[in-house]
Amino acid sequence: MPMLIFFKADDLRKQADASTKRFEKGSPISVLDGIFFAVKDDIDCLPYPSKSATTFFDEIRPVEKDAVAVSRLRKCGVIFIGKANMHELGLGVTGNNPNYGTVRNPHSVDRYTGGSSSGPAALVSSGLCSGAIGTDGGGSVRIPSSLCGIVGLKTTFGRTDMTGVVCDAGTVEVASPLTSSVEDSVLLYSALAGSRPMDKLTLRPSLLCVPNLVSSENSKILQSVKVGKYTEWFHDVPDNEVSNTCEDALNLLCSTFGCQIEEIILPELEEMRTAHLVSIGSEAFSDMNAHYQAGRRTEMTLDTRASLALFKSFTSADYVAAQCLRRRIMYYHMEAFKKVDVIATPTTGMTAPKIPPSALKGESDYVVSAKLMQFIFAGNLLGLPAISVPVSGVTTHDEY
Repeated sequence: MPMLIFFKADDLRKQADASTKRFEKGSPISVLDGIFFAVKDDIDCLPYPSKSATTFFDEIRPVEKDAVAVSRLRKCGVIFIGKANMHELGLGVTGNNPNYGTVRNPHSVDRYTGGSSSGPAALVSSGLCSGAIGTDGGGSVRIPSSLCGIVGLKTTFGRTDMTGVVCDAGTVEVASPLTSSVEDSVLLYSALAGSRPMDKLTLRPSLLCVPNLVSSENSKILQSVKVGKYTEWFHDVPDNEVSNTCEDALNLLCSTFGCQIEEIILPELEEMRTAHLVSIGSEAFSDMNAHYQAGRRTEMTLDTRASLALFKSFTSADYVAAQCLRRRIMYYHMEAFKKVDVIATPTTGMTAPKIPPSALKGESDYVVSAKLMQFIFAGNLLGLPAISVPVSGVTTHDEY
């Protein structure tokens, strides 16, 4: 269970001692003071390096200060236990990593956690910490949250500050929380939220709005909510148990709280997948190109090299075409949101896949990756918020 890449006991004790003294004085900083959190290895957190689970990235990108997301939580008094394992450079959704070992699913150690935020999800799912910060550019928070039976929130693009994240210049990736409950997700999101100045100018995000969890009115809020469901897409999964379990949960939600299910149609889903691949692939290769050309590719896993070779083949014309598709697909979704408030799907098209013994030395399985990513594209390509919540057992989730 190689969930942590970096851990320093002395630093952890120092943080815990400071928190204990604040409580002894009766002056904890916040409700999060003294709570254990983990940080994905592509987010800066002193005194650790940020390798993005490579063997070399700290040599070309030294860490000088905390990422903004880490700094905000540190000001709340949280205790960071270390840097969590991940799929190398975030370029995969199983969590496979031969550099530091592949993180195992705490509920079934012969299965993947999902990725790329594999370590954060496993740490929260196993109960070793209450929450973690991950990054999500292609389901990398929601997929492992789904497979590990926890809550994964992908925030609206621009809502959280990406300064101090290894890949912070793209148009699809956000820093987001992984927690054991929706309530914890609200707390962690509230502490993390806040756009960087450039995003405030270009995106003009609205004021943060979170529910009052102790209000007696909460049970009535959902009565007016309309849930969109594209039935053909919802059930287009290889394992009917996934879609049937999610549908049962959706029906229970509606019968309990009074919300309504509305049938919708979302055109060009395959085009959306392609536009996302070209967008995230082009942006990832742009970040890595200088190091790739300088010969660092030989230090990457074969899985990462295969992905970057594919991304290298995309042209500027491909990227522009993807942005045109992005605009059109946004129109389709905005039309759907005239009828409904949220869109519900399963989070993944399959439950946690088993880890082949040979895969511990590295693996590229695009069939499995496609099934795991089947429902996640809209959140990243269109910048929409999305959340994965457990509905049954530990490996089936709904996404909204």
